[in-house]
Amino acid sequence: MAAVDNELNEQEISRLDRFANKLGIDESEVKAILKDPSTYTINPPNSHEVRLQLLHDMFNIIFADHQIDADEHQLLVRYAIGLGFSEAQAEKYIKRSIQIYTGGLDFEDYQYLLEK
Repeated sequence: MAAVDNELNEQEISRLDRFANKLGIDESEVKAILKDPSTYTINPPNSHEVRLQLLHDMFNIIFADHQIDADEHQLLVRYAIGLGFSEAQAEKYIKRSIQIYTGGLDFEDYQYLLEK
C-alpha cells in the first residue's frame, strides 16, 4: 500500500519498518515484499465473518501496544477496504473496535456483551 505511487519516502520506509516489527516480519522478508509487492495481494474473502476475523487479527496486531496513531488507523482502513468493506464500514468497525478495546463502551453495549 505504501508503494502505490511507485516510490517510498523516508516516512513510509520508517512506517513499514515499524509495521514489520509489529507483524514479526524480518528484514529479508520486507526486502522481498518491496521487490515485488504484487505477489503479496489481499484476496478478499466472500464471507463477512471471515473478513471481520481478518480485520480483527490485524487490529490485534496493530493495537498490541494499546494505541493507534493516524498512520496505523489509515493502514487499518486501507486493509479493511482491501478485504471488501466499504470505506464507511471500515471506519465504523475500526472506531467501534477502538471503543471496545479501550473500554469506551456505553452501558447498553456493555450490557449487551455481558448478556450475549
